[in-house]
Amino acid sequence: MKPLILGIGNILLSDEGVGVRVVQQLEKNPNFIPHFDIVDGGTCGMELMDSLANRDYLIIIDAVLAGKQPGEVIILKDEQVPKMFSHKISPHQLGISDVLSALWLTDEYPKNLCLIGIQPESLEPHIGLTTTIQNAIPEVLNCLSEQLKAFGLPSPDLN
Repeated sequence: MKPLILGIGNILLSDEGVGVRVVQQLEKNPNFIPHFDIVDGGTCGMELMDSLANRDYLIIIDAVLAGKQPGEVIILKDEQVPKMFSHKISPHQLGISDVLSALWLTDEYPKNLCLIGIQPESLEPHIGLTTTIQNAIPEVLNCLSEQLKAFGLPSPDLN
């Protein structure tokens, strides 16, 4: 099973959609696609369970409230990830927390879990990312590349 890159978020709430926008960009990269499963999880919850089950590697990209400057990127791993989703921005994060809990209970939890979180600037109803978050996407891609290398996975050019 290929490593999974999961972008989640609500594109109707400005920067809350950053995870979705990043995976949409990854889906267009022909060097990236053969090595990874890429899923636009949007605002899904439990319906993602089958896609996430029994993965060796799961990397989630999402907007997070981490008390950082807008556009700042944080990396969390393994047991830190469900804790972050307890500080939810929107209902989909509760859904992801539930999925991770269910995977733990069914012994299908990912062996390696990483969250690449981006501090949003705006969560106002608006389609499109703020300039601050658009400008942070290269840093998100750099963090993704570094995480792939840390996992010993292929890291194709993401730009």
